[in-house]
Amino acid sequence: MTDDVALDVNQPSKARIYDYFLGGKDNYPSDRAAAAQVEKAFPNIRRAARENRNFMVKATKFLAGERGIRRFLDLGTGIPTAPNLHQVVHEIQPESRIVYVDNDPVVLAHAQAFGSLDGTAEGLVDFLNIDLTDIDRLIESEEFRNLLDEPVAVSCFGILHFFPDPVPYTIVDKIMAAVPSGSYLSITHATPDLNPALAEVGEVYRSNKMDAFPRTHAEISHFFRDLELIEPGVVVSRVWPTPDETPAGEVGNAKTAAELDAEIAFFCGMARKP
Repeated sequence: MTDDVALDVNQPSKARIYDYFLGGKDNYPSDRAAAAQVEKAFPNIRRAARENRNFMVKATKFLAGERGIRRFLDLGTGIPTAPNLHQVVHEIQPESRIVYVDNDPVVLAHAQAFGSLDGTAEGLVDFLNIDLTDIDRLIESEEFRNLLDEPVAVSCFGILHFFPDPVPYTIVDKIMAAVPSGSYLSITHATPDLNPALAEVGEVYRSNKMDAFPRTHAEISHFFRDLELIEPGVVVSRVWPTPDETPAGEVGNAKTAAELDAEIAFFCGMARKP
């Protein structure tokens, strides 16, 4: 870990707002006030947050179980909410290494409270307090370098839309250039393509001094441009198939597919580095 970051409870935090949407308690009045503005613009934000977590679980089980990945790098970790990524991994691959990266002081406090978090006897969990805009510092860290003896699963769940262009592309490109062949990139990203209200959500975050930039399907697909996309590509999470699920969506639901997708309003995707 690196040095602590000062906590300003009067400035809303993306991580703490997300914690609030997931029903957590690690948030402050400023976070809840901003969250109320987001919820007014996009009433289904709580469901979208839960769906984002669901995709994390599906993608992580797929990579650890079906692809045998034992090295995981989670960018923009957020406040721990069970199940955490390392818990999902260690149930399948107990000897795996996981590195979490975030720079929110509340997230850091949780990591410090857990020590090196709760890794298994065989596995290891580390936390890096690094701003993702300082991506070179991350790549140069010992914790990151210790992952590179095997392919790495790089995850960017609900984080890249909080950076303006070209920053998120630089983050992804540099990380994927540094990891070995056979590594994977998984992304979830908010989009106005499925619900125009997401444009207003971006404005709410920016009015509260937090960057937020929902992107189109083409812009999100661009993150995977030099990688091999895993079928079915960049899609809504409810149809992202895993070995123990079908992509049938909500069979019997009276809502149309477009209505269901508008309630989530983010795309997800996974790709492999050749």
